[in-house]
Amino acid sequence: MRSSLKYKRILLKLSGEALMGDKGFGIDSVIVDFIAREIKKVVNIGAEIAIVIGGGNIFRGVEASVKGMERASADYMGMLATVINALALQNALEKNKISTRVQSAIDMRELAEPYIRRKALRHLEKGRIVIFAAGTGNPYFTTDTAAALRAMEIGADAIFKATKVDGVYSCDPIKDPKAKKYDAISYIDVLKKGLTVMDSTAISLCKDNNLPIVVFSLREKDNIKRVAQGKKIGSIVGP
Repeated sequence: MRSSLKYKRILLKLSGEALMGDKGFGIDSVIVDFIAREIKKVVNIGAEIAIVIGGGNIFRGVEASVKGMERASADYMGMLATVINALALQNALEKNKISTRVQSAIDMRELAEPYIRRKALRHLEKGRIVIFAAGTGNPYFTTDTAAALRAMEIGADAIFKATKVDGVYSCDPIKDPKAKKYDAISYIDVLKKGLTVMDSTAISLCKDNNLPIVVFSLREKDNIKRVAQGKKIGSIVGP
């Protein structure tokens, strides 16, 4: 079954906003269950999946710091929001009979395992999904950077950036209908054009390690599975 996969070990990056659906805040259980079922389809064809999830549906550290909160404190609050999301996703995955572990970069043993690279690799080899929570554990680094870092550490074949839009555009396609979609774009061009695929630190990390980033819509059924199989969906960021 694994032979049908182009990407066998995947780091799936989800935004916190993906969990809230059309709500303005919080977690929509119907959407979380949909995401869990989509992930299960990829597990069933033999992929190994690790997940990094944001916390923007609950708290955004950068926005809070702009409004006057001390940046480090705001970022730690954002990291705690990602733990809430990780536990919600873990619950949905396990309801769908998928063995899952949450590993947190901030020690909270009653809720999650501490992040240990070798343990994460062992979980993946045993077919478990690993959700990496609390970002990198350091303020001033986003969950995008955490995704790139964890992807390198586990030897992922690619980062899957599942979003509300179906690829990388020259500007926000929701606001500008004339936005141009890129089927493929280089790391350098993403940085030069200031495209908001992932933050510049994450893009630079992927560039230095030749790790492809596939950007696609999370809202369509079977998209994660089809991307794992190498179907041409969304946009690919590469060398």
